[in-house]
Amino acid sequence: MLRKLIVLSLTAALLATCKVVSANTVGILPFQTQETPAALVDLSDLQPIPTPVNQEVRPLRVAIAAVISPQSSADSYAPMLDYIAKKLGRPVEAVQRHTYAEVNELVRTGEVDMAFVCTSSYLIGRQDFGMQLLVSPQVRGENVYHARIIVPSASTAKTFSDLRGKVFAFTDPLSFSGRIYPLYLLQQIGETSETFFRRTFFTYSHDDAIYAVANGVADGASVDSLILQFALKRDLALQEQIRIIHTSPPFGMPPVVVSPNTRPQLYAQLREILLDMDQDPEGLAALQTLDYDRFLPAEDADYQSAMAVESAIQPVVEETP
Repeated sequence: MLRKLIVLSLTAALLATCKVVSANTVGILPFQTQETPAALVDLSDLQPIPTPVNQEVRPLRVAIAAVISPQSSADSYAPMLDYIAKKLGRPVEAVQRHTYAEVNELVRTGEVDMAFVCTSSYLIGRQDFGMQLLVSPQVRGENVYHARIIVPSASTAKTFSDLRGKVFAFTDPLSFSGRIYPLYLLQQIGETSETFFRRTFFTYSHDDAIYAVANGVADGASVDSLILQFALKRDLALQEQIRIIHTSPPFGMPPVVVSPNTRPQLYAQLREILLDMDQDPEGLAALQTLDYDRFLPAEDADYQSAMAVESAIQPVVEETP
């Protein structure tokens, strides 16, 4: 009797299950009830996922070495940075520091994504932490520049040697044209800045060094030929106040660089934007603000002559004030 009751109970349970399965065969899944129909997805009406309202786009940070004074740098580079921002579709933030060494540190730590640096800053950054070349500018058909030794127009100096016992203005401790090259000239005649000049000081920009000479604060200075040309174009009075007594051999242009940790996609994107600027009327106008014709690919081979000069006085370079 007990066995019959067990069999009847199992049979009843199976029949109940069959009813549920029977109901499910009419389009209702086992985990649903008729009161909660399955949600349908219309694949023909897909919409992009909205960007969160409070999410901010990280700006591209660009360091500008103090080749020219801060205000002049801000004014001159603004159109180019605005152009890059437009092409990238993200904000671009200019970052300025007092010295070239500080800019190199920003690149090393990744605090900036891109930097406009001097030749010597690149050579030191390449050696110290693998700073990478991006592009370099072409100016008036040339992709090289020079160091020019200048004196006041009234000076009797005709050669660099005539500046013995005078006051000399350096630009920055790491500046190739503004310090490294004149130190190299001194080394060639067996002198140092301490034994040759009566006094030296740093201006921390090339245009300030130019005006230090023009105003008689310094008896001489070594400056970037590009910045000198730029200054003479903007201030015609300078042509009557200074003159050039020495011009160096050609050296590779001060480059645009990035950190060795820059993402390959960003590197390629920035390089493409800069190399194509001269093909766009808006980009060309931004280039002309800096007296640039266009940007060219930069290679280490472009800096071999500068590297030779720097290697010759390496102990002096490492002992920067």
